[in-house]
Amino acid sequence: MKVITFGEIMARFSPEGYKKFVQADRFEINYGGAEANVAVALSSFGIETEFVTKLPDNEIAKAAVNKLRSFDVGTKHIAAGGKRIGTYFFEKGFDARQSKVIYDRENSAISQAEINEFDWDKIFEGADWFHFTGITPSLSGNCTEICLKAVKKAKEKGIIVSCDINYRKKLWSIGKANEVLTELMPYVDICINPLGMFGATADGKISVIDSKSTEKLKEINSDLIKKFRFKKTAYLLRDDINSNLSKLSAAYYDGTDYYFSKEQTVNIIDRVGGGDAFSAGLIYSLLNNYDGQKTVDYATSSSCLKHSVEGDFLTATADEVNSYLNGTVKIER
Repeated sequence: MKVITFGEIMARFSPEGYKKFVQADRFEINYGGAEANVAVALSSFGIETEFVTKLPDNEIAKAAVNKLRSFDVGTKHIAAGGKRIGTYFFEKGFDARQSKVIYDRENSAISQAEINEFDWDKIFEGADWFHFTGITPSLSGNCTEICLKAVKKAKEKGIIVSCDINYRKKLWSIGKANEVLTELMPYVDICINPLGMFGATADGKISVIDSKSTEKLKEINSDLIKKFRFKKTAYLLRDDINSNLSKLSAAYYDGTDYYFSKEQTVNIIDRVGGGDAFSAGLIYSLLNNYDGQKTVDYATSSSCLKHSVEGDFLTATADEVNSYLNGTVKIER
């Protein structure tokens, strides 16, 4: 089993501990980005992965590639060029104080990528699955064209395509996102969190679905299935109590039936990448032919466990996720 992901990996700079940006006199560096996060999590679960992007030829970009390789993520199809790696700054929230993200990714290498820099016939050799998010086509018109070419080639080859909508209002308008993603969705088999875009209002605010309002979720999901012909959909549902405590649950539609996870309360060390861990858990479950209930439970547990890990990446093994799922909390000796 082999999964290809395509997107941007960025350098992440964070103040130490829970300091605010204005207090910081030094920053810790990590690396992450939605599709890279999914690739690392799947690799940690034991799935062969390949991450595709474009990065400049400099030491910071090489450090990002080395980080991916340290988790056995394939990097042989990364295009070289451009002047800079995208960056973002992350301030951890605490209690009532919200976390903050400041992006510095304009004119990053991947946003300047050309469509002919990626040979999807070669990239997809031996692949079973292709995953991208709605973040990647938001980076530039070229990225939109590359994504469209990739999903068309994947469908031509019979490769499963998944997309986590991942709407980011700091990257593009709700109108532009709707226009672009509507063109891409017909090639998507499994859509994750489609309410994150198609449930958004004109001002960019996302409609919130009460995790207990299953009938409302089913109604909206049914409309999306009719419009885009998704084979499966999944939703990670979050109820934030404060910056360090959330209630997570999920819904999964397998094309016939709905499955719902139990709600879990999680303490948060680092919330970044929680949705990507959910995507990875879902993909892993479907590649292993788990039944509907175990699929939604495993994906939710993957996300819950990510909240206990510093940085963007979920580095847990499949056994560790299963231990969490089964409620095993003890010292492993």
